Amino acid sequence: MSTVTSTPALDIPSILRRAGAWFLESGIQEAQGGVARYYRIDLARNNRISTEITGYAASAFSFLYRQSGDPLYLDAARSAARFLVHNAWNAGEEIFPFEWPPTTEPQENRAFFFDCGIITRGLLNVWRSTGEREFLDAAVRCGRAMALRFDHAGQFAPILQLPGCYVPPYGNSWSNNPGCYQLKSALGWFELWEATGDASFQTLYETALERALADEPAFLPGTAERLRVMDRLHAYSYFLEALLPVSDRPECAAALREGIRKTARYLRAIAPEFARSDVYAQLLRVRLFADQLGAAPLDEGEAREEAEAIPSFQFPDEDPRLLGGFCFGRRGSTPAPYANPVSTAFCMQALALWQARRNGELRETWRDLI
Repeated sequence: MSTVTSTPALDIPSILRRAGAWFLESGIQEAQGGVARYYRIDLARNNRISTEITGYAASAFSFLYRQSGDPLYLDAARSAARFLVHNAWNAGEEIFPFEWPPTTEPQENRAFFFDCGIITRGLLNVWRSTGEREFLDAAVRCGRAMALRFDHAGQFAPILQLPGCYVPPYGNSWSNNPGCYQLKSALGWFELWEATGDASFQTLYETALERALADEPAFLPGTAERLRVMDRLHAYSYFLEALLPVSDRPECAAALREGIRKTARYLRAIAPEFARSDVYAQLLRVRLFADQLGAAPLDEGEAREEAEAIPSFQFPDEDPRLLGGFCFGRRGSTPAPYANPVSTAFCMQALALWQARRNGELRETWRDLI
């Protein structure tokens, strides 16, 4: 199996170049523009195309374009967005399905509230980068569908079964239950309100915020299984990210400060046994933006530790399907067999923001958050 190695010197420009090249050249974005959930190393093949991951990739390509000015990134962003609009959208159900192409397998023929919010934000990112109206229009359609389809019994249902868009029974994991992590998807509503002036989108975000703040105290640790807490840190970090637009509110700033503290504590306690690269990156990004907004002063020492841990998850292999991509995580010293586009996007962005902050040039805002 391929391995990741420790990086003795933090050469962020080289790390970012390799990560950007992986997105463009590894084949993780397929010919139609859709992006695979991950590359499975032990099987030497991509998993199915994921609409959520394509949404994340659209945001990542847009960020890389704004950072570098390289038109290849803009082309890739536009290709991802066009795939979502023209291929993936289920016009009959008026929703984005979980994966593509369509399937009749019940467990795969679903739609997720969380995914739809990520897709909305990805489309908005490409619209801001290109000015092409079809992407804004598609984001509006998705945002309205989220409000129509998922509001269920005073919560946002996490999953809809297709066909029919009915709510299946909730499961045992955080991802198939409502929770504070859903606020990251509701961030799409906040940005739609900014983009369109439609106050109904602001109301939807405020409803999600109220529900998330009520749910948050019970989310961590949320399980008696120690290693599963690491997965919940990933989800909890989504909640923290989505507080950033309202971090001027005292209760939200307090939740950010306490949430950063809790996430850092659990991460450091569990990482020797099981570490996820995206948790390091998410925590670092939240720290930087919370400090920028005056909501939570940056702990320079802990931020540096997180920045220095992130490169150890990047694949050094000459195999072009791996080179520059980031590993999902590792148990002890054994990496998981996945080259993961979300991990790569989060880690790449966290290091870019860290470098900008160290150079006194952090101009990005929470709206740039992938």
